[in-house]
Amino acid sequence: MTTFDAFARFAHTAPPTPPPPGQTPRPAEERLAYHSQFVTVRTPAIEALARQVRTLMILGRHQHVTARPSLIVTGPATTGKTTALLQVGRTCHLAHTRRAAPGDDRVPVAYVLVPPGATAKTLAGEFARYLGIPVTSRMTTAQITTAVCHTYTAAGIKLVLINEIHRLNPRTSSGAEAADWLKDLTERVPATFVYAGIDVTDSAVFTGVRGAQLAGRASLIDCGALPARAGEREPFRELIAALEQALDLTAHRPGSLPRLAP
Repeated sequence: MTTFDAFARFAHTAPPTPPPPGQTPRPAEERLAYHSQFVTVRTPAIEALARQVRTLMILGRHQHVTARPSLIVTGPATTGKTTALLQVGRTCHLAHTRRAAPGDDRVPVAYVLVPPGATAKTLAGEFARYLGIPVTSRMTTAQITTAVCHTYTAAGIKLVLINEIHRLNPRTSSGAEAADWLKDLTERVPATFVYAGIDVTDSAVFTGVRGAQLAGRASLIDCGALPARAGEREPFRELIAALEQALDLTAHRPGSLPRLAP
């Protein structure tokens, strides 16, 4: 997923769908294969992220002096942050593909994982790897950065998704350099940046002097636990209903799972 070719294949692969009601139940092996795929349901976090990304990308088209506003997706582990990030990236990629004229080879989305113990050079290397930019061990961080900024701008990337941002530790010298490098990148690449990580609001990534420079331009989306009620809506029950529709179950009475939700 962390190269353009892999991300494009993901984006163009149709999401798996459950069989229509009344169809003969599929064998257990087929149902297991279905459930092991990237089955996605629309959660409040995905809806909020998609809405804000669209807004910020529109605003970003007219902002050329400083870094564009960004987004931070946070929450505990296994709460759907990566799913939300990938779903929004897929939507953006497909929207560009539908509008693109024949021969348009621009790249709308970049998806990068922060490596463990990230330094400025290893982080720059991950950005280079996404677009297949040649990097050698003798290249300096500045040389890689110049190549990344030039290629990303020339490729027309408008949305940069950075996952596992909690791996960045500005309290170490190498982590501080990586944080400074990332801030520099946001000012040199004309794109909307979205960061996702585990409980990043409580970490050093977006606190302190360096963290505040990134967080000061960002809006926050929390992938925490869903409330039972929010105004007239029941987010948790709605999620259970969506999950029930996405599952390929046998001997199941539709509507029984939402009724069990508190």
